[in-house]
Amino acid sequence: MNWPTWNQSAIAAVIALVIATVARRRARPGWESHVAPAATEFALIAGLYTVWRVARKLPLAQPDGAIERAHQIERIEHRMHLPSELRLQHWFLRHDAVAHATNVYYATLHVPVLIGFLVWLYIRHRDQFPRWRNALAILTGFCLVIRFIRVAPPRFLPGYVDLATRYGMSLYGPVNKGISDQFAAMPSIHVGWAAVVSFGIVSCSTSKWRWLALGYVTLTFIAVSATGNHWWLDGIVACILLGVALVMDDLGRKYFRSRRAGQSEPGEPALEELASEETRSST
Repeated sequence: MNWPTWNQSAIAAVIALVIATVARRRARPGWESHVAPAATEFALIAGLYTVWRVARKLPLAQPDGAIERAHQIERIEHRMHLPSELRLQHWFLRHDAVAHATNVYYATLHVPVLIGFLVWLYIRHRDQFPRWRNALAILTGFCLVIRFIRVAPPRFLPGYVDLATRYGMSLYGPVNKGISDQFAAMPSIHVGWAAVVSFGIVSCSTSKWRWLALGYVTLTFIAVSATGNHWWLDGIVACILLGVALVMDDLGRKYFRSRRAGQSEPGEPALEELASEETRSST
């Protein structure tokens, strides 16, 4: 898939920052007052996307230790009694249409679905947007750092098939020549981003149908393993890192709230007290 390049997203981020700056200086009642915050959030997301794209192009295709770590993960999963990725892939290969659809799913959905989730969250649950945006940024940062520990995906081991070479739409290309890192299986950013979407919807939505969103991260778990691109543990670690990211954001917010409360002038009520007082007076 031809996603926007790092320089295209960087240009978009700069343009959005200019729009946000102009909108702040000309803030007026009505829809125009919403332009600055929306443009600022777009600039931030575009900037993070730029960093992600640049990091994916770092010369890290060296396989030193990657195959051995893949075998170690395979042995750990066996001791944990996790299902075999090889058996899962062989089942998909016996059903050609399902295998092709799974390969398309892996190659195309992770970015558009994430963008759609962020737009929905900003429009419908803006108070929750910063928390999940920050968690997404922290999670992606974790993934970009851990990728320096080389781990080969299952498709590099005997018996596995790279579905992308059979059905096309490869995200990687030849080793040392493709557009992305071949030995960054751990953790799975596909599963991590899908977890942000699924758990974010369950956490923020009030619809009785929100639990169906968990199907997205479940299907992504299956897709990344069936295509031979990730181990089960790659996705499990990504979900754990998302939990850590959410805790870090919560702790950060608590810290800055306490700092602001501690900096209040003597005799001046804290922000939380003012908010509660305004709520009582309005009722």
